[in-house]
Amino acid sequence: MNLIGHLINGEIVTDAARTQDVYNPSTGAAEKQVALASQATVEQAIAAAQEAFPAWRNTPPAKRARVMFRFKQLLEDNAEKICELIGQEHGKISHDAMGELQRGIENVEYACYAPELLKGEHSKNVGPAIDSWSEFQPLGVVAGITPFNFPAMVPLWMYPMAIVCGNTFVLKPSERDPSSTLFIAELLKEAGLPDGVMNVVNGDKEAVDTLLNDSRIEAVSFVGSTPIAEYIYSTANANGKRCQALGGAKNHAIVMPDADMNNAVEALTGAAFGSSGERCMAISVAVAVGDEAADAVVRKLRQRMETLKVGAFDNASNDFGPLITRQHADKVKGYIASAAEQGANIVVDGRDAQVEGYTDGFFVGGTLIDGVKPGMSCYEEEIFGPVLCVMRVNTLQEAMDLIDAHEYGNGTCIFTRDGEAARYFSDNIKVGMVGINVPLPVPVSYHSFGGWKRSLFGDLHAYGPDAVRFYTKRKTVTQRWPASGIQEKAQFAFPSE
Repeated sequence: MNLIGHLINGEIVTDAARTQDVYNPSTGAAEKQVALASQATVEQAIAAAQEAFPAWRNTPPAKRARVMFRFKQLLEDNAEKICELIGQEHGKISHDAMGELQRGIENVEYACYAPELLKGEHSKNVGPAIDSWSEFQPLGVVAGITPFNFPAMVPLWMYPMAIVCGNTFVLKPSERDPSSTLFIAELLKEAGLPDGVMNVVNGDKEAVDTLLNDSRIEAVSFVGSTPIAEYIYSTANANGKRCQALGGAKNHAIVMPDADMNNAVEALTGAAFGSSGERCMAISVAVAVGDEAADAVVRKLRQRMETLKVGAFDNASNDFGPLITRQHADKVKGYIASAAEQGANIVVDGRDAQVEGYTDGFFVGGTLIDGVKPGMSCYEEEIFGPVLCVMRVNTLQEAMDLIDAHEYGNGTCIFTRDGEAARYFSDNIKVGMVGINVPLPVPVSYHSFGGWKRSLFGDLHAYGPDAVRFYTKRKTVTQRWPASGIQEKAQFAFPSE
């Protein structure tokens, strides 16, 4: 069985003291194993990054950017292989994997602007013959801890910007689907990145805790569930590290009575069931304003869901694939069962989904639940599966109050033809990313990604302009060259213009 190792100082290292099976979710079979890094292995990666930092920090931003230009080309040239690796270990359908990779490549493109992004600011004659400027200096060794659901895209949110800003990086990807992440890191080495600047350690909590507690790590980026995000953030802060920790979500879509129902239903179908709902930006709750709108949404969704195809990653005609593990599939089925027990109506039940030729796969079909109320487990908790809940309210304000009361504030959207309603919603909703007739309002690479409330711990969002701020520290220099031959006297008043 193939053993997946780590990338440390430009070399593949196998730490085989502890291993874990890597499954193909479509077949249910363990087809590979991944080495779980010990504390010593993680410390080896940190040491390699620390040794590489001085030279990389002093590499001109234009030269760093050229590595990213070559890296982008290699990602495009190897896209088919990357997507195959994602499909084999995550189960994501090939077209979905390609979309994920493209969004990651867009962040590499943004990183190519490093010379512009790192220019800083300059002011001449802030005082008599005094000039002042600010510059962005790298932090040092920084780390990223990334989830299983986007093994290509989320790491590419982090290390391209961190690296072009002059830092060195240690990445701890998910141990559930590590192959595509490791392969992409090898492409970065092929693009000309010096050894030690980028390191990958596969592992579990032992690796995470080593990164959080090692004093050589200056900053940590994380994407995952809210309980772990809170742990990452509090531990990193207690150790004096800068941290951004993106957590969970319960994303609502408001459907107004005046919405284009056909288009709204198509949008909801893709946003709820794409990637099997294993997205932090998935729409998991449709909030219909008025019973007429709710009845139309449920009726049209039920009809549309009859055509959904769940299956293996390599059949592009499938709409979505399996869940990541058998345990997670069972957990999602448990949420569906609890909804029925707590009084909701299971309109479409995906618990008995069957895929011909893949009887042992971790499949759950698209599920639609009507009559969901606050307090139900299927509403309060993040399911992370192909389950869409429908809630009924009487007014837009009631829908907004419902959303604002939830602990998560990652993403939301509204379907309407009313510009006044859309403007009021976007201005006042307490959520970090908002869509107007856009079900997945994921910011493009030159904006930044992040939610509110318990969906984000930290002050700065991921990628985009916030990434420059997160991966650098500002230094302001004030300079004066006194004229020769002039004797100056001490000044005891606080300096001013």
